[in-house]
Amino acid sequence: MGSLILMLIVGGVVGWLASMVMKTNAQMGVIANVVVGIVGSALGSWLFGIVGLGAFGTIGRLVMAVAGAVVLIWILKALKIYK
Repeated sequence: MGSLILMLIVGGVVGWLASMVMKTNAQMGVIANVVVGIVGSALGSWLFGIVGLGAFGTIGRLVMAVAGAVVLIWILKALKIYK
């Protein structure tokens, strides 16, 4: 139960940071931030693995997660889901 709550909190923070970078913060609510953060974290991990990069430590993993969430928001904007 504790790890689920931690995942939701970290996902929300990652989604919020990515939405600030992509300037979609006003359009996204808490649930969208959490979803984008969690899915973006998985996407970032996958993309970093393809490129051959690894994220070490808390800061490295946070940067990887935010980068993945930024890519996810960029894809959603390209599909006209976000303006």
